[in-house]
Amino acid sequence: MKTLKYIFTFILIILSFSCLKDDELIITFNKTFGGSSHDYGYSVQETSEGGFIITGRTNSYGAESSADVWLIKTDQNGNEEWNKTFGGSSGEIGYSVQETSDGGFIIAGYTYSYEAGEFDVWLIKTDTNGNEEWNKTFGGSGNDYGRLVQETSDGGFIIIGFTTSYGAGSTDVWLIKTDQNGNEEWNKTFGGNSVDVGYSVQETSEGGCIITGWTYSYGTGDSDVWLIKTDQNGNEEWNKTFGGSDDDYGKSVQETSDGGFIIAGYTYSYGAEESDVLFIKTDQNGNEEWNKIFGGSGVDAGNSVQETSDGGFIITGYTYSYGAGSTDVWLIKTDQNGD
Repeated sequence: MKTLKYIFTFILIILSFSCLKDDELIITFNKTFGGSSHDYGYSVQETSEGGFIITGRTNSYGAESSADVWLIKTDQNGNEEWNKTFGGSSGEIGYSVQETSDGGFIIAGYTYSYEAGEFDVWLIKTDTNGNEEWNKTFGGSGNDYGRLVQETSDGGFIIIGFTTSYGAGSTDVWLIKTDQNGNEEWNKTFGGNSVDVGYSVQETSEGGCIITGWTYSYGTGDSDVWLIKTDQNGNEEWNKTFGGSDDDYGKSVQETSDGGFIIAGYTYSYGAEESDVLFIKTDQNGNEEWNKIFGGSGVDAGNSVQETSDGGFIITGYTYSYGAGSTDVWLIKTDQNGD
């Protein structure tokens, strides 16, 4: 498995597209948040009143000796309205945040302070001002991580991550469904004898779930992109692998307006010498319709994808191949065919 470098920068950048030129990109504003130590942003969402909610981790604030989950609320111009930290004495990270239907926020990540084993999945619910309403931990005697949370149509939540406490192999994809109060309704593991990781989940239009991540248990290479479709109870309907002879990873999945799915991640099997952004479009049954590769001679990766209002797609990640520094944020806009 390849080791990628990380960026010790927490930046919120809002960009708008101009119709004057095809390649014109206007930065409306950018804001930084942080203190004297390492602070990271992992997830951002526009809120119903036009501001933004961010989660990540902070070593600058919160507990003295470890990282805490950090929640930041801004107005529409990126100016901070408030921030909250959550954590104990040992270390916590918030990987995903979403505004909930009651105007509050739901955060998923993991905790080392409040756990049954090593790390446990941590789910935190706040009110509209970021004050904690409740929190829940999920896990066993091993390491268990939450990577993404989404509110479901019934008012509950789905969490995707991975577990070494349960399942068939050393690490398995873990899907957890809770009610509106964070109480577990069911959980499912997916995997084989090796390492299998869940990284992104979305509730589909018919009430099931679509999951992406990667698998070392199945496929053709070292690791392959893994796409799993479940019904509303978390039972697998089908799964597909994508990749070549080397490592390939899925980081983000979304159902598209035509009923298919789009995946962003990165590949060592195809493209230039190092990793490249991997962009895959499938039909509603997970059969590949096309894939695209973006990158240069350095390490390039895709972390998030979304369909845009014009039917195309927007991808973000990072690049060592282009830009001004050793690693730059990379934003890619494509048409409906991924070009």
